[in-house]
Amino acid sequence: MEAGGGGGGYGRRRWGWWQEVLPLWRVLLASSMMIAVVPVRARLYQAGADPVWVLEAATVRKVLRGSPSAWLVQFYSSACGHCVAFAPTWKALAGDVREWEPAIRIGVLDCGDEANYETCKDYGVQYYPTFRYFRAFAKDFMTGENHHGSDRELQTVRQTMIDFLQNHSRDTKPPACPPLEPIMPEEMLSLFNKGFQHYTAVIFESADSYVGREVILDLSQYENIVVKRVLDSNTAFLKKLSITSVPSSYLIYPNGSHGLINVLKPLRSFFSSYLKSLPGIGRKPPPTPIRQNQEENQDIKEWKDFDKSRLYMADLESGLHYLLRIELATHKTLEGAKLKTFKDVVSLFAKLFPGQQPVMKLLETLQVWLLSLPLDKIPYDAILDLLNNKMRISGLFLPSRIQWVGCQGSRAELRGYPCSFWKLFHMLTVQAAVRPQVLLNTGFEGNPQVVLQVLRKYIRDFFGCRACSQHFEKMAEESLKDVNTLDEAVLWLWEKHNVVNARLAGGLNEDPKFPKLQWPTPDICPLCHEKRNGLHTWNEAQVLQFLKRHYSSDNILYTYTEEGSKEEADENSHKKDIRRNEEWIPDLEQQLDPKSHVLLPKNQNKPLTKEEMKPAVSFLGIGFSNVDMSLCIVLYIASSFFLMIMYFIFRMRSKRRKLWHPRPYV
Repeated sequence: MEAGGGGGGYGRRRWGWWQEVLPLWRVLLASSMMIAVVPVRARLYQAGADPVWVLEAATVRKVLRGSPSAWLVQFYSSACGHCVAFAPTWKALAGDVREWEPAIRIGVLDCGDEANYETCKDYGVQYYPTFRYFRAFAKDFMTGENHHGSDRELQTVRQTMIDFLQNHSRDTKPPACPPLEPIMPEEMLSLFNKGFQHYTAVIFESADSYVGREVILDLSQYENIVVKRVLDSNTAFLKKLSITSVPSSYLIYPNGSHGLINVLKPLRSFFSSYLKSLPGIGRKPPPTPIRQNQEENQDIKEWKDFDKSRLYMADLESGLHYLLRIELATHKTLEGAKLKTFKDVVSLFAKLFPGQQPVMKLLETLQVWLLSLPLDKIPYDAILDLLNNKMRISGLFLPSRIQWVGCQGSRAELRGYPCSFWKLFHMLTVQAAVRPQVLLNTGFEGNPQVVLQVLRKYIRDFFGCRACSQHFEKMAEESLKDVNTLDEAVLWLWEKHNVVNARLAGGLNEDPKFPKLQWPTPDICPLCHEKRNGLHTWNEAQVLQFLKRHYSSDNILYTYTEEGSKEEADENSHKKDIRRNEEWIPDLEQQLDPKSHVLLPKNQNKPLTKEEMKPAVSFLGIGFSNVDMSLCIVLYIASSFFLMIMYFIFRMRSKRRKLWHPRPYV
């Protein structure tokens, strides 16, 4: 596929040198490399308020490595609607098994927080929510063991936690975990003849029951009581103790008496509550706890007034930033079908996104670079270098902070990126229908489903919310094949967005200030709504006109953008480029593996001298453009080849003269 439009040859002339230069040198910043963002942190879970351990990038490795407790950690994203809906269940689970600490702890890590996404990438987390089990006393860094299965009922997760604890070896078993294996009937009989100063409760149950082990863990932090379990395989023994059904509990008192416990229902909660209420039973003095950092009140920033009939570039740029720098960052390497999907996404944005000039130059540069590199596999870090303009090419800039305006929610974890994601692809479908000529010579022309197909592949390969991805895939399988024109593509995405709104309306991830209604509402498009035979119906012709008007570039407001306004974008971008060119930049040497066509890092974090740390494209305070740099490199390479050819020509001539005219011997 050509590098976009009719300018494929021009793109090759400008960027062909990158095939040699970029694989050899990647420019990185030292400590100042980190993306300068001011995120609005989500509050799905709050340290100290919720019964979960809220982990962060700075603490998660220290907490998990060598921990005397096992861990079950949920890696979630505050931008994932399914994660938001699942949060009450996870909090309920953590509260339900709080007594099981410190044998096993429940933790969370927000991969939607930009401070954590590098850590989530290290743990190989790509989709949300992801559940990982970590064994106690792990000496080395581990990515954890996946929790397989779609059943996330509390009972199922509790049972999986117990299985995980029992799978620990004797040396690595958490010290606070009591024995969970059943005892033999003979061992229980011996308890009758021993004098103890504590209660001994014995749970009789079947081999596939978890009640006994749950009660053992429930009482593990209480003193003056020991809980054991016996299987129901010896019917004669059960009959001797007058046990007619399982699960049942038998209690041996400190004075030596014993008998069955009478509870209303043979359930874990009834057994545990009864045993905790016995005289003399109390909680053990807690060990020195692991202190959680109390979170400051950072929920929502100052509310931004906005016009719901308009689009805001701040929302679109924030969504693009999240898509490229955060969601994609969970993939360490892009290859095969995923690399092809990413190239298609970048190509569509480079052609159709009505962004400000610095953003568009960055997208076009990224597109040409991706299409020109002869690589089958590209590390994400190389893509991030280009997104952050580490080559210091003048005029390239994508804001690296999140600034929701029309997509802001009443709480930090609501709306945000999902709202912006929808707006971005609605924008692409409309722009493809209004300006189809920009897709000529890209390989996309003549395909009315092109934006929807690329969207479908992106959601399948990269979108963090797995449940959302599955729902969208099901909708695409059912009706995407019926889209025959670019206008029908606009209406298809609008219709499916409303289907999603109807499915999520009233759910836990719905913002009460912005309920999920069928859109557009009558107040912003009265002609879109009709009544036929007393029933509401859509006037799709009016809806199409409204969508083309709403997602046109003329309807975009530049309030709250980093540049402030579209007219100021170029000037501010030039100022930022000069400012960035004045920073010190260390290098990272790379090599291109010719066999596998993979960009490989080499000598990472190699320090450079201060003399070597010079601006890449600044001379006498003037920033060179990408065209200037391209011409300089092309002329340099051409001159080098010319000099080499001339050298070899004169060398060969000299040898021939010596052969034809040998010197006479004296």
